[in-house]
Amino acid sequence: MTESCENELDDFNVSEEYPTLMQVTRFADLINKTKWFHHIGEALSLETIKTSRHYLEALGFPEGYPAEVCDWQDTISCLETNDWNSPAWEAEEQLAASLITETLGFIEEDVLEVALTNITSKASEHITNAVESASIRWGIEDEELLRAAIGAGVQCCYQAALVIAAGEEENHPFALKFRLYEDGHWPIGIAGNSLNIF
Repeated sequence: MTESCENELDDFNVSEEYPTLMQVTRFADLINKTKWFHHIGEALSLETIKTSRHYLEALGFPEGYPAEVCDWQDTISCLETNDWNSPAWEAEEQLAASLITETLGFIEEDVLEVALTNITSKASEHITNAVESASIRWGIEDEELLRAAIGAGVQCCYQAALVIAAGEEENHPFALKFRLYEDGHWPIGIAGNSLNIF
């Protein structure tokens, strides 16, 4: 699947016709270098707290603040209480739709789809391995929970790839969210004024 996508991208002559998509393909290398879930359960660093505050503010929640989630059981509780129709969820959906619309102004839909499929395919493979390693470290066998972690990471890669494809800035909410994963944590979601981070 991944090799097929890469071949299709080559057919489109990405570097010349779609310079932002060239950056998207390079983003795949960053995904592979990211220490996914490496610091879950650990105290948040000052840098991570700063990034999370910037993410909350950029998303439209300036009063929000990061909340540390200490273990997998607390993570389950956070996931169970997540409201998928919350203002935060809707804000991210609107941002994604806006990025897609913006990008389709200068990149054909089929070309963009190939690039994003390539990213999510690579991300899924790498993040799955990282989550499996984390589950062994913690002794976790809850398949549904592990799938949730993988899905959240892959979704963030998709969102970050959209930012790059659209040529947006590094202070975009999705770019800031990806940095939280780069820090080795899992931003589970916003509940009230709290951004729960494992």
